[in-house]
Amino acid sequence: MGTNLRSVIYVFLLLFVVVFTVNAQNRRPKNVQVAVKAKWQGTPLLLEAGELISKESKQLFWEFNEAWLGSDGDSDCKSARDCLLKISTQASALLAKPVASLFQFSLTLRSASPRVVLYRQLADESLSSFPHGDDPSASHCCWVDTGSSLFYDVADLLPWLASPPTCISLDASAGGDAAQGPELFDFDHVHFDSKAGTPVAVLYGAVGTGCFREFHLSLAQAAKEGKVTYVVRPVLPSGCESKTRSCGAIGARDNVSLAGYGVELALKNMEYKAMDDSAIKKGITLEDPRTEDLSQDVRGFIFSKILDRKPELRSEVMAFRDYLLSSTVSDTLDVWELKDLGHQTAQRIVHASDPLQSMQEINQNFPSVVSSLSRMKLNESIKEEILSNQRMVPPGKALLALNGALLNIEDMDLYMLMDLAHQELSLANQFSKLKIPDGAIRKLLLTTPLPEPDSYRVDFRSEHVNYLNNLEEDDMYKRWRSNLNEILMPAFPGQLRYIRKNLFHAVYVIDPATVCGLESIDTLRSLYENQVPVRFGVILYSTQLIKNIEDNGGQIQSYDAETNAQVKEDISTMIIRLFLYIKEHHGIQTAFQFLGNVNRLRTESADSSEEDIEQQHVDGAFVETILPKVKSPPQEILLKLQQEHTLKEASEASSMFVFKLGLAKLKCSFLMNGLVFDSVEEETLLNAMNDELPKIQEQVYYGQIESRTNVLDKLLSESGLSRYNPQIIGGGKNKPRYVSLASSTKSGESMLDDVNYLHSSESSDDVKCVTHLLAVDVTTKKGMKLLHEGVRYLIGGSKSARLGVLFSSSPNVDPYSLLFIKFFEITASSFSHKEKALHFLDKLCSFYEREYLFKTSVESGSSQMPIDEVLELAEEYGLSSKAYQSRLVESLDEELRKRMIKVAQFLSWELGLESDANTIISNGRVIFPVDERTFMGHDLHLLESMEFNQRVKPVQEIIEGIEWQGVDPDLLTSKYFSDVFMLVSSAMATRDRSSESARFEVLSSEYSAVLLGDENATIHIDAVIDPLSPTGQKLASLLQVLQKHVQTSMRIVLNPMSSLVDIPLKNYYRYVLPNTDDYSSTNFDVDGPKAFFANMPLSKTLTMNLDVPEPWLVEPVIAIHDLDNILLENLGDTTTLQAVFEVESLVLTGHCSEKDHEAPRGLQLILGTKNRPHLVDTLVMANLGYWQMKVSPGVWYLQLAPGRSSELYVLKGGNDGSQDQSSLKRITIDDLRGKVVHLEVVKKRGKEHEKLLVPTDGDDGVQQNNERGSWNSNFLKWASGFVGGRQQSVKEVAKKENEKSGRHGKTINIFSIASGHLYERFLKIMILSVLKNTNRPVKFWFIKNYLSPQFKDVIPHMAHEYNFEYELITYKWPSWLHKQKEKQRIIWAYKILFLDVIFPLSLEKVIFVDADQIIRTDMGELYDMDIKGRPLAYTPFCDNNKEMDGYRFWRQGFWREHLRGRPYHISALYVVDLVKFRETAAGDNLRVFYETLSKDPNSLSNLDQDLPNYAQHTVPIFSLPQEWLWCESWCGNATKSKARTIDLCNNPMTKEPKLQGARRIVTEWPDLDLEARKFTAKILGEDMELNEPVAAAATDKPNPPPSSDISEDSEQDLESKDEL
Repeated sequence: MGTNLRSVIYVFLLLFVVVFTVNAQNRRPKNVQVAVKAKWQGTPLLLEAGELISKESKQLFWEFNEAWLGSDGDSDCKSARDCLLKISTQASALLAKPVASLFQFSLTLRSASPRVVLYRQLADESLSSFPHGDDPSASHCCWVDTGSSLFYDVADLLPWLASPPTCISLDASAGGDAAQGPELFDFDHVHFDSKAGTPVAVLYGAVGTGCFREFHLSLAQAAKEGKVTYVVRPVLPSGCESKTRSCGAIGARDNVSLAGYGVELALKNMEYKAMDDSAIKKGITLEDPRTEDLSQDVRGFIFSKILDRKPELRSEVMAFRDYLLSSTVSDTLDVWELKDLGHQTAQRIVHASDPLQSMQEINQNFPSVVSSLSRMKLNESIKEEILSNQRMVPPGKALLALNGALLNIEDMDLYMLMDLAHQELSLANQFSKLKIPDGAIRKLLLTTPLPEPDSYRVDFRSEHVNYLNNLEEDDMYKRWRSNLNEILMPAFPGQLRYIRKNLFHAVYVIDPATVCGLESIDTLRSLYENQVPVRFGVILYSTQLIKNIEDNGGQIQSYDAETNAQVKEDISTMIIRLFLYIKEHHGIQTAFQFLGNVNRLRTESADSSEEDIEQQHVDGAFVETILPKVKSPPQEILLKLQQEHTLKEASEASSMFVFKLGLAKLKCSFLMNGLVFDSVEEETLLNAMNDELPKIQEQVYYGQIESRTNVLDKLLSESGLSRYNPQIIGGGKNKPRYVSLASSTKSGESMLDDVNYLHSSESSDDVKCVTHLLAVDVTTKKGMKLLHEGVRYLIGGSKSARLGVLFSSSPNVDPYSLLFIKFFEITASSFSHKEKALHFLDKLCSFYEREYLFKTSVESGSSQMPIDEVLELAEEYGLSSKAYQSRLVESLDEELRKRMIKVAQFLSWELGLESDANTIISNGRVIFPVDERTFMGHDLHLLESMEFNQRVKPVQEIIEGIEWQGVDPDLLTSKYFSDVFMLVSSAMATRDRSSESARFEVLSSEYSAVLLGDENATIHIDAVIDPLSPTGQKLASLLQVLQKHVQTSMRIVLNPMSSLVDIPLKNYYRYVLPNTDDYSSTNFDVDGPKAFFANMPLSKTLTMNLDVPEPWLVEPVIAIHDLDNILLENLGDTTTLQAVFEVESLVLTGHCSEKDHEAPRGLQLILGTKNRPHLVDTLVMANLGYWQMKVSPGVWYLQLAPGRSSELYVLKGGNDGSQDQSSLKRITIDDLRGKVVHLEVVKKRGKEHEKLLVPTDGDDGVQQNNERGSWNSNFLKWASGFVGGRQQSVKEVAKKENEKSGRHGKTINIFSIASGHLYERFLKIMILSVLKNTNRPVKFWFIKNYLSPQFKDVIPHMAHEYNFEYELITYKWPSWLHKQKEKQRIIWAYKILFLDVIFPLSLEKVIFVDADQIIRTDMGELYDMDIKGRPLAYTPFCDNNKEMDGYRFWRQGFWREHLRGRPYHISALYVVDLVKFRETAAGDNLRVFYETLSKDPNSLSNLDQDLPNYAQHTVPIFSLPQEWLWCESWCGNATKSKARTIDLCNNPMTKEPKLQGARRIVTEWPDLDLEARKFTAKILGEDMELNEPVAAAATDKPNPPPSSDISEDSEQDLESKDEL
């Protein structure tokens, strides 16, 4: 029976095939293939492998190179694939298995190529720094740069190595002057035998070349001998490919082909038939297109099986398959078919043998499979579970978490995902080397770090706080209500709540002898008198006394050390004493009145400078204040107080308290419930109250604060810190810096193995969760101060921390210091458990400082350490002098010097610091530089508590719960566990990881989820995905990569939309991934990955879009066909449409801020190298202080532009909390992920009140050209192009041609945008119509993002032929601005959203002209028109064609209300006064309106037109005379004769195709079109077929609508909405 049925099916199939063979042969399948290449020349795969392996460990780079140099295994490699396998095998042998698998994938991904390009830039700069000797054209494959000279030959280098210079600076931040040796960077490969502080020799060359081997052997030997710091920068110079071994040049010959992006072919609505009808061009074949996969299901048939059984019918069977494929494309379904489509898709995926592959096949070919999906029988259990889950997560919502940390799906790309996976695998590898079991490793990796608080509270509770008022007790507040729940009542923003409860405590920390301090008192009293509901207080201190405390190691010195006389009291301390006296005898109100009187007398004093507070002001204020309150003369009281120093101890204690809090360095500050603010302005206080209010409201709501609660005690007890140190607390943009101490132990031996730790008394046997490592140079006062504070910190007591000392002094240290180090180390190693060991070290430090460090160089140079005295001191503290004597022998000096060299190497090569730096490393957190004046043991306590709470607590329970296996029980000491805490928490802290997480476990996963992988996997993925969404299309491929190349477990909950009203995906999608098949198996070519679309629909119009990582700026470079309107049935004999795009550049973005001010809008930045500082420029937006620039891989320097920006501002430097100011910021671009840079600027002293943007005119707008002399135009003549667009300007050529052709006068600047061949055809016609109507020079500005390669080829020739200038400009859509999905809407957005930043800053005015417009007048008239000071000028819509009244939506409903009599303007033509536009922040305002409106899908349906019309109340529009824009749809033929420009508006009534309308409406259009097409054909070398349709005669009435079509409610496509 089965056999008979099978025979029947085959007979039916053969009949079907015969019927359709003839038809299908005319419809051969067509494919689309897309590639993306990098702009830079190819980089050798071998060098990329070295860079990838160095990410795992810096030492592995050298081991890999040594292994490659030591073998000639690539001699048997006969192809690129052999080489790839050889390189992968060689590297994988050095890596753990999971990391090795990821390495192989990353190698094919070419993710390290930008790093090799960066080295190429440095190599070019190295060569350009020195002449090439006798032969300037000589090409060298290897050379050594020593800063002062280049060596191209080993023979020339050897004499230099024999006697290198003695003193070279290694500090990269110092600038790396040529005389000091080459500048080193943190990415440099420094040979592990190099000794810090030795001369630098940088080898430029590629492993695999003969010259590299020779140089390497000599330099490595010199590094071992301690002569040089040997650095390699891998680079294979152009022309050296033939001089390397067979695998050394693989990948270097052609531009790098990239992967990690998506390509979309979207089905296009062709309601208006906006398509070029020129003769179809024949395709070109770039590479052999991919063969198609016949194993995939097509309408129930598996064609690979059919062909296996009937191979003789191959052509007929394939024709049948092609027919099925071309006939199943669907972009519409009936409502009942859509109802359960999402649930049916989920069912298909869950039941598939390979769910991820099934998801990818469905959502990436959705129009072809939707019909079969909609007919599938649905299991109700799946539907019910999905609906149940959607009570907790919104339908269609996508979430992705890697090891528990939520990822931002919007910004997610393959490179980021691979970096995150590598990070996790690398951590797991480090932990396994610590013998941590796999189960504990998984728990550690799943730990989510605690979120860093935005701000910290300082616990200031003390008797030194002088409160002015008490809301709960003072009579003046007795009428206020005491019901705390009133704080929850709604109120207007900023409205104060008058509740009789001390909810807000504003305590000012001031020096009363400063102007700032006294003015703060006036502000405070004013707020108090106005009954602001805040409890006010002050803590007073003396700046001079605190300086005294800092100079004396934290102690107050009452007597001068030299004269032994009593230190004279300063005026601040005097004021504090008088304040405390008045408070004690006359009350707090009078005390504050006294401070107010001091300030009043200061300001009234005629002979006093504004900054000085003099004794007479203080005396006068005191007398005036207490005069009404005392019987005896106030002068006598004052005299007595001055002589007896009454309350001196209390006043000094107040200053000491401020010193211990760490608040003195802020000069003038206040605390709002413990939160620190360094501005005492009234506005800052009110803002602080508004920020604090929601936190208090939340606690009141949940009952945590009640009527009896002391709010201040509660807040400070929960989260109050004992000290304020911004360098430790961090916060804001200064993120702490971490280094993994576990990674530095990989090579088996570690510098940390030799460290002996000190502990607080009686705690040496306890496990310590925090380890402080102090790297100190004891030959400096800074280093000794840090060491001494560390010892005092332990004496003060610490139960959870230990202290290790790394002596970073030079190995050539003087004998006195060496003896001190030996004494210290012996004590730490032998006596750290002794009770008084710390007290001995404290005395030892004081002794060393007194006897050696603080003496003059002459005294200290001749002194010897009195060993006997030190030994006696040791005996005093119960430490055996014999133990010291046995280890003070000189034979142990060499061992000590070796340890010091190790420390120097660790600081230099691991941390990138100077080898003699004074640094603190707490569980991997690096604190540098340390301010020795203000740094105290209290800061180590602060550091200890912060590191413990933020980073140790999350992992403490896991580590304490480990059951150690394979570890000798005798090794499980407290030191071992302390080491584990230190190494694990430091490694965890280096993770680039979100602190956000989600509870995925609450979602059911029985029927609608996919569970994959082994639960013991290192990486676990939790995902919630809508498979029928653009996000689902990308994630399906990304998750497949993880499953294939990384050891993962996955739990994917499917979350489709439950009630669809339209097809969710109207596109085909491919995500491009690398493959070993890209590497030839027959020769040494590397083809590169591509997106391949097989069997695309022939009769559907498709439009191509690229979904690339955020930082890529991509443009097409090879594309014969119109990528905007792909109709495959027109390809003729060509089977595959091919396109090649190029990553033109990467986008460097950032945010610029100015503390306590809005973003510095209009600030200009320039970027370049040190030799060429200005290569690109930009300006800062008001929106988030955003800016962007185009860059390529390399080392770049960012600075403020010359002129107004650098006159007013300086860059604030330091990523570690330091306040250094720098003129340059170094930026390294060495990957494909771009960079986001946070800049902070500060105004220069004396310029605080000057404005950056100076208005150029008043509201009348009347201004002569010579008046427009603001900095915007004058000093920015250099801004000839913005963001790299200048390279394609033909300015100089055009200028000469203009003179020849008689064009003269002021240049007219015209801006336009086009996408697709039809609109490029219109654009050429528009250009010709402009030029034929003016004698003035014209410059066109085109947005290059969407221009075809043909147009970019033709436009330079056209500019030369017709004598005009042009420039191609671009701007990457900012990541923070709501993105548009459809290409047409993106194009509209570019017309309006970035006008202030897309043009050079020197451009003053520009006219936008639509591509499909024809000009009939001199545009110079419009360019010169006075637009009355408005930033924009548009033409209002015509209203004389009454047939269109039903379509004039702006006359009714929302628009009528909103416009309130203002006209609604058309966006086909408008003028932009760029000077006014920038001055008035019009661009920023438009972006704010756009961001608000665009998230509603029903808003901004005509984006480029609706937005400026909606915003015209804020961004005013000048209405141009009606004659400046005419279009038939809206204006009718009555006014056509007066038209200065004609726009080919779409007609929503007739839907007439563009070309048909152009020929009919505009009489000159056919001639202009013919001229432009003839010119284009001549330039491109094409034959032009002159078979155009005859133009319809221009009539007054439009053509009747086509008979086929349009019901009144038919849906308009996007283009129908453009200009309505």
